[in-house]
Amino acid sequence: MKIIAIGRNYSEHAKELNHAVPSSPVFFLKPETALLQKNKPFFYPSFTSDLHYETEIVVRINKNGKHIEEQFAHRYYDEIGIGIDFTARDLQQIQKEKGLPWEIAKAFDHSAPTSPMTPLNRYKNIQDIYFSLKINDKQVQIGHTADMIFTVDKVIAYVSQFVSLKIGDLIFTGTPAGVGPVKIGDQLEAFIEGESLLKFEIK
Repeated sequence: MKIIAIGRNYSEHAKELNHAVPSSPVFFLKPETALLQKNKPFFYPSFTSDLHYETEIVVRINKNGKHIEEQFAHRYYDEIGIGIDFTARDLQQIQKEKGLPWEIAKAFDHSAPTSPMTPLNRYKNIQDIYFSLKINDKQVQIGHTADMIFTVDKVIAYVSQFVSLKIGDLIFTGTPAGVGPVKIGDQLEAFIEGESLLKFEIK
């Protein structure tokens, strides 16, 4: 099982971080050890002092595939959830300045708190879903999947040209604008279409 995370898939988020809007999907990997489930608390790591949240719709792959055509991509998932792509922004900046990979800032243990998966057929269209994040009961991030630069199906088709998809793989589909830091004691709660699916504390 692996986590495939899509970067810069919402233009306003790319702009807020002073990144160019990409012409093709940008992706990176997180290991299985990045998962944090069952609303367990997240322990603020000692190696960063600038930890940021990024709220994302998560798609679970339900069949093995590679070189998937976009028109058939919808056959490879039938559940979604919501997750947080935690980023050690200070470490990421150092790596970028050195021209080095930045998995150290993204792939660390428990950097991907994730809700349980829910059937996709509960929603009218995967590209028509609102999602949001509250911290300490204050809404800090809201997104709509219609604003993705690259649709879920396009992402699956693109990624599968390079990396085989396996049953149980998770795709974090990108974050909208509004990312920011967290601190010890914060309570995070993430929603899909107003339904709370993920809630945990920073310790």
